[in-house]
Amino acid sequence: MAAELRRDLVRDNWVVIATDRALKPNDFPINKGWENTRKSGQHFCPFCEGNESYTTDEIAAYRDNNTLPNTPGWTVRTIPNKFSAFKLEGELELKYSGVYESCNGLGQHEVVVETPHHGIEFHQLSAEQIKQIYLMLQQRYRQLADDSRIKYIQIYKNRGLFAGASLEHSHSQILALPSVPRENQGLSKYYQQQGKCLLCTTQEVERESQQRLIYESKHFQLICPYASRFSYETWLIPMRHTEHFADINDEELNDLAAVIKIFIPAMLDCLDDPSYNIVINTAPVNHGFTGGYHWYLEIIPRLIVAAGVEFATGFYMNPVAPEIAATMLREKTLEYLKK
Repeated sequence: MAAELRRDLVRDNWVVIATDRALKPNDFPINKGWENTRKSGQHFCPFCEGNESYTTDEIAAYRDNNTLPNTPGWTVRTIPNKFSAFKLEGELELKYSGVYESCNGLGQHEVVVETPHHGIEFHQLSAEQIKQIYLMLQQRYRQLADDSRIKYIQIYKNRGLFAGASLEHSHSQILALPSVPRENQGLSKYYQQQGKCLLCTTQEVERESQQRLIYESKHFQLICPYASRFSYETWLIPMRHTEHFADINDEELNDLAAVIKIFIPAMLDCLDDPSYNIVINTAPVNHGFTGGYHWYLEIIPRLIVAAGVEFATGFYMNPVAPEIAATMLREKTLEYLKK
């Protein structure tokens, strides 16, 4: 059967899907040898408890009572990225030189260290610990959004060599930018054309078809998107229409942490422990109402390396249909729910 081109309405792009193949984890060469790279024998880690003096000064932390900043006694700790290209100083300055355009590196880049313990990975934390991480991310999101110079806040996590992680110690990152990326502007475009939210509509379609649905909790739907760019790509979408990640309430946070605690270990088990990225896509800030934005979380296993066709055309090539991926991930998730 020939491949199928599917329109990605969120990014307003096309994806090439191989609809008749069910590649197993061992079919992806990038997965081979990952175990040897994951534990690299790194002896010193600046993120470990007791090494606080080797990092930049902490911005925020959840700590034991009577412990001072930049000392041991924390559970989650946020610090400026030591090698950031961005600084939250001055105003945005656009410069023009003939056909070229540039601007200064206005912004903020922060690291959220998720645990004081080096040997504990994100998926090994308890649901309560995962919730605490998301509470910290919300806290920093709100603080950064209060600065009118910031227009977009990107939260992401890299786990593993092939996902771009430079340190093994479990951490997430927050990038506050002076402009809005084009990646998710399809949400606003759909709203302007159809007068309704694309992701709310997507949830209705996926609930009815069941083909790409992995799991539904009280507050979240977990799917493999119709136009998945990556093999086994998964989206976690809040049921309640919420523009900003920082706006979800305590009950929703509890549910989010519980779903993540079940799904990430299930996904790692299903796909033979791959590298992965987690990305939280949310509405712009200090940008006025644009309509149609609905925050969601992407979980992207890194099983293949982008090839020339992606760079040349912008079309992603996905060798595993999301319907097949969802079936495998659904079965493994249900298995973990019964544990």
